[in-house]
Amino acid sequence: MSIIKAINVIHDFISRDYNDNEYKVRALDGVNFEVSQGQFISILGHNGSGKSSLAKHINALLTPTEGTLIVSDMDTKSDKDKVKIRQKAGMVFQNPDNQLVASVVEEDVAFGPENLGLPNDEIWKRINKALADVNMTAYRYKSPDKLSGGQKQKVAIAGVMAMEPSCIILDEPTAMLDPKGRTEIIKSLHALNREKGITILLITHHVEETIDSDKIFVMSKGKIILEGKPSDVYAHADEINEAGLEVPVATKIAYELNKKGINIDCNVVDTDELIEKIDNLYKNKRSNSV
Repeated sequence: MSIIKAINVIHDFISRDYNDNEYKVRALDGVNFEVSQGQFISILGHNGSGKSSLAKHINALLTPTEGTLIVSDMDTKSDKDKVKIRQKAGMVFQNPDNQLVASVVEEDVAFGPENLGLPNDEIWKRINKALADVNMTAYRYKSPDKLSGGQKQKVAIAGVMAMEPSCIILDEPTAMLDPKGRTEIIKSLHALNREKGITILLITHHVEETIDSDKIFVMSKGKIILEGKPSDVYAHADEINEAGLEVPVATKIAYELNKKGINIDCNVVDTDELIEKIDNLYKNKRSNSV
């Protein structure tokens, strides 16, 4: 079942130069894609590729200049459906400080459900569930100011989850975190996707965050230039590099080994998988030489 569908989405921004002359900037250029309920999708691209503009379209913060974007059978251009769309597709931004509004963690998580006009019993039920889902129950009475960057981002995710969306869009959620914090957030997102069936759209330029995705869309100059399973996408190393990105370390090593005449499958994204393939290759060579 499709939860998000983009049909030839074009978005033009109007900007001005130093002489106050208007000119058009095309952020999205004929984007087509479809996301099924329960998928973990990564949208990968360098700065300026259009990935953040696309994220804002899915949450109806922006609407197409041309084309159509459908979320849960609702057109994002429909003013009467914008609130419903944002309830279905929650948005988490890269800087959690811009999304945290209260002085206590549980009050922050309550903000969304309160604005939905829910009864108190239901609000508390959702607060408890959301904090438990991101492993932040122990911090419910803390001030967000006292939390680490990764913990703040988890609170921001909990705030969106408390609104019980079908989908969560995360725009560079690990951009301000250290490697440990990034790893924690990505693990939490996969757990939410796996255990709760929430559709995840992860917007990122970090290739290592995408390797366990169900599908990857690679963007460049407002277009989707590659899409598919991680192993299939990263097999196109030259196109990935031309887009200003790098392939995962395991893929890069396999690619370089092939150039040296060592026949290793380049459709590998995980380091452990690469080690296993190299080990099997040399085991087969030894058995054939006996």
